[in-house]
Amino acid sequence: MEKIITYENLRNFTYVNDQIVKKPINGIAIDFFGLGGQSMLWEDGETGKMLAEHGILFVVPYNNPWAWMNKQAVSYTDEILDVLFDHYNLDEKTPIVSSGGSMGGQSALVYTKYAKRTPVACVANCPVCDLPYHFTERVDLPRTLYSAFYNEEMDLNSALKSASPLHLVSKMPNIEYHLFHCTKDSAVNIDMHSNKFVEAMKNEGKEITFDIVKDKEHCDLTDEAREQYYKYIIDAILK
Repeated sequence: MEKIITYENLRNFTYVNDQIVKKPINGIAIDFFGLGGQSMLWEDGETGKMLAEHGILFVVPYNNPWAWMNKQAVSYTDEILDVLFDHYNLDEKTPIVSSGGSMGGQSALVYTKYAKRTPVACVANCPVCDLPYHFTERVDLPRTLYSAFYNEEMDLNSALKSASPLHLVSKMPNIEYHLFHCTKDSAVNIDMHSNKFVEAMKNEGKEITFDIVKDKEHCDLTDEAREQYYKYIIDAILK
């Protein structure tokens, strides 16, 4: 299909804080939705305003709510960035950070592997790291994963592994990775996801930090952890 996203219609396909960002633009922070996310953001929120002060474009792609960073989601996100790079004549070395929580965290991790422009860092909150296991973790998940990978020319398990951070460890780019996970997360089990992924990444020699957030539920960061989350993003772009 032909590409249809232009700067003039961009806000139909993504949120971006470019109307308020301080120039020159220092980098781009992408934030991926969690499962079911389908809001269109017409106003500049707290995060968009905060990152704008640092000259950072904040981009929230309106991917399919059940995308799981499949091939279409990767291409869709790349197309949005193509428009921004072209409109603002950005250097191809402009730093990009991918981020998100839950499915958005999985998406942020997987996007580093397949993106047209490899991010310099990834910051993920309670990410889904083992997609084949996650298929069995809750009754609401199989329909979404089957939908996301329905048209792949391979068996479902292989398709799930192709977008599963734990199964991509050896292929992940050598960039900064920063993970957060809440110990009382009942939606994405910390032991089956982040703990295994972080251990595998360290064994592979990847640069990764792991902030464990005690006594909190899924993606419910403390104020201190949330501040550190955005500090990782800002520092990776401005360093």
